[in-house]
Amino acid sequence: MATITPQELQTKVGEHLGTSDWVLVDQDMINKFADATGDHQFIHVDEEKAKLTPFGGTIAHGFLTLSLMPLLGASTDGPKVGGVKMGVNYGCNKVRFLSPVRSGKRVRSHIKLLELEEKRPGQWQQTNEVTVEIEGEEKPALIAEWISQFFV
Repeated sequence: MATITPQELQTKVGEHLGTSDWVLVDQDMINKFADATGDHQFIHVDEEKAKLTPFGGTIAHGFLTLSLMPLLGASTDGPKVGGVKMGVNYGCNKVRFLSPVRSGKRVRSHIKLLELEEKRPGQWQQTNEVTVEIEGEEKPALIAEWISQFFV
């Protein structure tokens, strides 16, 4: 994995930066997310009742899939900025949940750099388009414009 400067990363605006490793979204992960958020809707946690839905089983919370973006981003095979002291999540411009992630499926992300701006000396704001792919499915789970900041 290459290490680059923020200025070198800036030349990659509009380019695909990389693809993450696959991550399994299993029922245990879904149940823990339900417990953490208090969202115990049956479609997520009741395997028997969820079998009767058009999904044929439980599905991950959309926000669970969204919350996997830092994990997926950390395993992306693209270039990394060297000398980063700290990174923070700044939010999202857009998030669309396009397809449910069924329990037992694997997901991975594809990252495209949309914008990189130096806000103050050493403080950079990065906007990426993140597409979370579901293994074996044509339609992605989600597409989001994710904004983060890092400090060098």
